[in-house]
Amino acid sequence: MAASAPGRARRGWRRARAAGSPLSPAAVVLLLSASAVLAPPSVKVYVLLHRKSPHVLCVTQQLRNSELVDPSFQWHGPKGKIVSENSTTQITSTGSLVFQNFEESMSGVYTCFLQYKPTVEAVVRNLPLKYVIYAYREPHSYYQFTARYHAAPCNSIYNISFEKKLLQILSKLVLDLSCEVSLLKSECHRVKMQRAGLQNELFFTFSVSSVDTDKGPKPCTGHNCESSKRLAKAKNLIERFFNQQVEVVGRRAESLPEIYHIEGTLQMVWINRCFPGFGINVLKHPKCPECCVICSPGSYNPRDGTHCLQCNGSLVFGAKACL
Repeated sequence: MAASAPGRARRGWRRARAAGSPLSPAAVVLLLSASAVLAPPSVKVYVLLHRKSPHVLCVTQQLRNSELVDPSFQWHGPKGKIVSENSTTQITSTGSLVFQNFEESMSGVYTCFLQYKPTVEAVVRNLPLKYVIYAYREPHSYYQFTARYHAAPCNSIYNISFEKKLLQILSKLVLDLSCEVSLLKSECHRVKMQRAGLQNELFFTFSVSSVDTDKGPKPCTGHNCESSKRLAKAKNLIERFFNQQVEVVGRRAESLPEIYHIEGTLQMVWINRCFPGFGINVLKHPKCPECCVICSPGSYNPRDGTHCLQCNGSLVFGAKACL
């Protein structure tokens, strides 16, 4: 195994001292500068898809607070050398890399080669700085509800009419929150009740998700317009609506209607999904634990799953199939 630069420098120093020969000033400078060329470990950077990136620095934290003489910066990315100015990237006068509109295909390994002198008299030092830059997206989060209704006979047109009316009411409830209701499944079954006969029941499964605030009926700005806060309000409205149905049925003096909500059957679950090619991985991306980060080479996500799956044949970022 090849020895590291600091190891060679220390052994050279010890051999010179053991031999009794003094080191020349130039040799001292060479041995000391050898320890400065070791690159720090690669740094992970996360950039929200279709947004401007933060400044990716071509300097270590230690050198950031130091004086650098005649510094020069050269960036290389997945497609080769990066010029100082183009339509998608910018390299600032201090060597920082900035992406204007980050795309999936821009994810990958980026290296900045920094040349500088710590003082005017010192020799030039070279330092490669490696970054792995990942595109990420916010998870597609939504509430999934299931509810059961006592129903008319399963072939009755009244059930279809009721389903449409229920969806209209639920959609109107959450409209001002820039949320939408989508029917996932509706089925009618005959159910044998405990110590009773058969009855017809409707099984509804629907989702409540947020939409872009600029697509809603009223423009929404501010802290309360975050997707999670709007969804929480929508959930509360829907739960209140079903609770009110139970209360109304309980207060009826006359016989029950043919179609009514069955108390205790409303269930809800919070679901996070990532788009194909992206996944959540707290262990791999601890600094972005709830982000849908683009799948690294060696993994893929073929559908709206939560995690990237292992695939040794995947050689690109954002794979949607295992080839």
